Amino acid sequence: MARGITETDVHIAADELVAAGERPTVERIRAHLGTGSPNTVTRHLETWWQGLGRRLHVQHVRLAVPDAPEVVTALAGEWWERALEAARAECTQALAIERSTLLKDHEALNEERARLAVESSALRAELDAARHSLQVAQVQATEQQRLIDQLQHQTRELAQQRDVALARSKELEVAREALQGHLQRAEDSARAERESLTQHLRATEDRAHAEVDRARQEAKELSSKLSTLAKERASVERRHRDQLETARVATADIQQELAGQRARADGLEAQLESLRNLPIALEAALRTQNSAGAKVERKKTKIRSGSGTP
Repeated sequence: MARGITETDVHIAADELVAAGERPTVERIRAHLGTGSPNTVTRHLETWWQGLGRRLHVQHVRLAVPDAPEVVTALAGEWWERALEAARAECTQALAIERSTLLKDHEALNEERARLAVESSALRAELDAARHSLQVAQVQATEQQRLIDQLQHQTRELAQQRDVALARSKELEVAREALQGHLQRAEDSARAERESLTQHLRATEDRAHAEVDRARQEAKELSSKLSTLAKERASVERRHRDQLETARVATADIQQELAGQRARADGLEAQLESLRNLPIALEAALRTQNSAGAKVERKKTKIRSGSGTP
C-alpha cells in the first residue's frame, strides 16, 4: 500500500540535495522523492530550514575540539564526511527501495482503480437492467391488477345473473309443480270418467246382448207356435213382425247409444292424450320463455355496454 511522505523523508531529501550542491526547494524535493503533495513538502521543508542552524552549530561544536592538533581535526572532519557519505548512501538506498515500493503500490493502486472502474461499470449496467426490470414488473403488476379488477367485476355481474337465474328457476319450478298437480288431477278425473264410461258401455252391451238373446228366444217360441198354430199363423206373423220391428228399433237405439258412448270415450281418450302431452308443451313453452328472457338479458347487457353503464 502506498503511504504519505514523512518529515524525515523531506529532511533527508533536503540534506541529499545540499550534499549534491543544490538548493532544496519544494519542486526539487518532490522530484527527488517522486511523490508528495506540495503542501506537505512545504510544511516539512520549513521545519528543515528552522533546524538547519542548530544542526550546523552542533556539528561545528563536535568538530571544533579545543587545543586539538590540526591533523586530528582534519582526520575528524574526514571521518565525519565519510560517515555522512555512508549515511547518505544508506539513506539513498533506503529511499530507492521506498520509491520502488511506492511505485509498485502506485501501479497496484492504478490496477485496483481500473478493476473497480470495470466493476463499477458492470454494476451500473446491472443497476440499469434492474431498474428496467423493475419498471417492466411495475407495468406488468399494474396490468395484472387491472385484469384482476375486471375479473372481479365480471364475477360480481355473473353472481348477480346467477342469483336472478336461480330465482327465476325457483319460480318456474313452483309453476311446474303446480301444473304437474293440475295435470295429475286432470288425469285422475279423466281416468275415473273413462272407467265410469267403460262400465256404462259394458252394461249397455250386456243389456243389448240380453235383449238379443231374449228376442231370439221369443223367435224360437214363435216358430214353434207357428208350426203348431197354423190357424193363427197370420196373426202370429203380424204380432211377430211387430215384436221383431220393436226389437230392431230397440237394437238400433241401443247401437246408436253405444256409438255415442264410444264417441264420447274416444273424445275423452283424446283429451287424456292431450293432457299427457301437456307437460311436453309446457316444457317447450318454458324453454321458449327462458330463451326469450335470455335474449332480452343479452340485449339489455349490450345496451348497458354501449351506453357505458357498469
